[in-house]
Amino acid sequence: MKLARAIHFDESDTRVFQNPARTGEWCLSGGFEFSNWSEGDLVGKARQAFSNGWFGIETCGRVSFVAVTQLEPSERETLIASLAQHFVDTYGAPSADAARPVATEEIDQMIALCDDHAPNTLLTVARELTEAGVRETFRVIEPQEADIMQFAVHGSLDE
Repeated sequence: MKLARAIHFDESDTRVFQNPARTGEWCLSGGFEFSNWSEGDLVGKARQAFSNGWFGIETCGRVSFVAVTQLEPSERETLIASLAQHFVDTYGAPSADAARPVATEEIDQMIALCDDHAPNTLLTVARELTEAGVRETFRVIEPQEADIMQFAVHGSLDE
């Protein structure tokens, strides 16, 4: 079973997202946050979060890139409980037990997206508002085999 973790290549997420996700935290698409949004909501950093931000389960922050990695069954259960509690705290779900099926579905959808990819595959998300609601598309960036020649320094020690 696989899921995705937040990854940063530079500091840009700290500037473009109101609440950036922490490097290494487990992530989902998090499109549920935008289910009732309209064009009027898409301004500033909120627009950036909507346009291409993955949802960090621990911080409820956003990140531009995630990397596919192995997930243990016990971690899945912890993530479901955490997300269910987020639905209570943020969206007014009546209880964590009532929110658990929705949290499970969100986690399992992300697991299904990740399971088809090799570890270290990078994923990006892009969203747009349509008449039917939020439309998400995903881009896959396959891990590349590094060639030692990419890192070797060529020169002479005789100089």
